[in-house]
Amino acid sequence: MDEASLRRLTPEVLGVLVRRGADFAAAEDAVQDALVEAVRVWPAGRPQDPKGWLITVAWRRFLDATRADSARRRREDRLDEEPAPGPSPAVDDTLQLYFLCAHPSLTPSSAVALTLRAVGGLTTRQIARAYLVPEATMAQRISRAKRTVSGVRFDRPGDVATVLRVLYLVFNEGYSGDIDLAAEAIRLTRQLAAVVDHPEVAGLLALMLLHHARRAARTAPDGGLVPLAEQDRGRWDTVSIAEGVGILQAALARDRLGEFQAQAAIAALHADAPTAEETDWVQIVEWYDELVRLTDNPVVRLNRAVAVGEADGPRAGLSALASLDDSLPRHSAVAAYLHERDGDPETAARLYAEAALKAPNLAERDHLTRQAARLNTRRRG
Repeated sequence: MDEASLRRLTPEVLGVLVRRGADFAAAEDAVQDALVEAVRVWPAGRPQDPKGWLITVAWRRFLDATRADSARRRREDRLDEEPAPGPSPAVDDTLQLYFLCAHPSLTPSSAVALTLRAVGGLTTRQIARAYLVPEATMAQRISRAKRTVSGVRFDRPGDVATVLRVLYLVFNEGYSGDIDLAAEAIRLTRQLAAVVDHPEVAGLLALMLLHHARRAARTAPDGGLVPLAEQDRGRWDTVSIAEGVGILQAALARDRLGEFQAQAAIAALHADAPTAEETDWVQIVEWYDELVRLTDNPVVRLNRAVAVGEADGPRAGLSALASLDDSLPRHSAVAAYLHERDGDPETAARLYAEAALKAPNLAERDHLTRQAARLNTRRRG
């Protein structure tokens, strides 16, 4: 049975799941998982009853997802009973699961994907969007990871670096995605900091707190994005900022710099500025230089170009940008901003429009489209 024939069975299988009590969105995810599994295993032996096989597998996937979602909701409900911010004295099973999914038998990317699916409660579609890969590709990656660890005893937990990467991705999904996992990521990182004496754990916790402190100011009443320079700083959470800065300072004092500490230092400099105009961009560029040294990450270099443009002028920023691959995410948006500051609204408008077409989410696309429209209107006027 080819893929087209499989797709024709989708409405029938979906209808069965809905009649059994599954809500439509969850049923769709389960059926898609079943279809991916069918494409993987049927070449080795097609079942006698394809429709029945799909219903069985989809229903099991729905039940697994429902249980994972219920577990996540219970963890979120427990947040209301938590004490004031500070190191958590207890470690729950969820944190242990993060360590177990970061097993040394898995590659870091597979460990992250499996943990986001099995522990974080994200759907395969959401994880695929985070990785910028097709959903079917991510489903296969997660399935391979499950097969790899299916016969392995989890008596050799993964290293802290992998767990930190998982928590960082969960936080980013909660901070900017359609599922709010930011508070859960912060809670788990607090617990990790309570049991693992590592400055990078503290650095990640500080980074999360400093970013989360700005959350209320990041969106307008209509849901549109508000750039950092235009945010109402009176809406920032000063308690979280103070806690984040204190944690960061203690970590930096240990003189074991890592990328999360460097990122947190940049966030702290933004938080420390009373106004956007008073931001210490020279120090921010220095911290980006440290980040480049630590990671040699092209996205870090892209963000550094923005900082250079603020510290030394847009021409310097464009010069730093020139050496980077223009296929990088948000490259066009950065180029548009720097060209606008350099007094070239025509090029900036064109680049904003290009960036809007590549935007990873609706809010960012709308913001970039408005920027292009604003410049085009000004030029015509």
